[in-house]
Amino acid sequence: MADGSAAGIRQITKDAMYDAVAPDDFGAMLDIDRHMTRSTAFDRIISATHDHFWDPLDKKYIDFTEPFDMESTQIMPDYLVPALETDYVKDFFADKPKEKIAFVNEMARWQLSAILHGEQGALSLSASLCHVLRDPGAQEYAANQCREEGRHVTAFAMYIKSRWGSPLPCGQVLADLLKDIVNSPEVYKKIVGMQMLVEGLAMGAFATIFREWNDPLARKLTQLVMTDEAFHHKFGKIWADRTIPQLTREEHEIVENWAAHCFQTLLFNLVAPHQMVDIYARFGLDPMKVMEEFQKVATDDERRERMKEATNIFRVLVKTLWNAGIITDRTASFYAMYVDFEEFKQEGEHMVGDDIAEEGMAFLKTINFNARTDALRLVAAE
Repeated sequence: MADGSAAGIRQITKDAMYDAVAPDDFGAMLDIDRHMTRSTAFDRIISATHDHFWDPLDKKYIDFTEPFDMESTQIMPDYLVPALETDYVKDFFADKPKEKIAFVNEMARWQLSAILHGEQGALSLSASLCHVLRDPGAQEYAANQCREEGRHVTAFAMYIKSRWGSPLPCGQVLADLLKDIVNSPEVYKKIVGMQMLVEGLAMGAFATIFREWNDPLARKLTQLVMTDEAFHHKFGKIWADRTIPQLTREEHEIVENWAAHCFQTLLFNLVAPHQMVDIYARFGLDPMKVMEEFQKVATDDERRERMKEATNIFRVLVKTLWNAGIITDRTASFYAMYVDFEEFKQEGEHMVGDDIAEEGMAFLKTINFNARTDALRLVAAE
């Protein structure tokens, strides 16, 4: 459990099951003793994967051929489209109802594409953890998550193909964050960055889609994904519970500052108009005008109002960091500009997507139980 075990990198590791080596040090994986000290902390999460198994290629779980009228129906409501907060964009589409539907649905395509890229990041990051985690139990968990993220990539790609034909490129802000955490040699950045920051954003986004979008297929897809993501979040929570209380003041500041920096970058840039200039231009809007008008309405007061919504992606992100013990008095005042920590205390550790995931788990248990029963009957008949 030596800090700096990964090629001189300071790992800020406090628990043996998160000990890491350099990604090219396969020799460390041949160490006999490590197999004798396998952690059992993740066994329940690993075993539970059978309860929430689903296959995006099997129509008994989800059917991507389900139709949706893209020409006459908005996939999502206006309030989920940042540009429509401006008078310029609202007036532009005031007498163009068909074009407005197409514009809103293209924005939905951008959001789903971002989710697809995020899932690819989670897949690659989980795979990278398999290369560096010394503990066989933690390594097995990472491999298990890698499998689940793989089906998410398949599922979102299939959904996007069914509705739009192809995804859009990843926005630069998200791409930079994903590259940072996937390529980072520091395990804390991988776990905080993916299992808390990106997963926190994703759980908020999935809950919003499940509750607000008009496409039943999108709602079903996000609920299925949330049954997996709820367990991925637990991996990060176990890390936080075993690591954060053991950090020195200096180490805590390193983790806390990095998390705050990432939050600030995402808050001010992730869904900002400058990430979507190509879409505006294609619909005949002046991208510079959209950005200028958006700056007038994107105030701190407006952000605070939006973060009162339980499913707001940034509120879910902050609550994830708060529950993990990463936010202290040092940075609390910054976050308090947008969220009410007293509400977090009253809510406890319950997250907005927990109930949705539980409903999805009940659905999957029924399908998987019936599938196993049918398989046993076939074996018995033979």
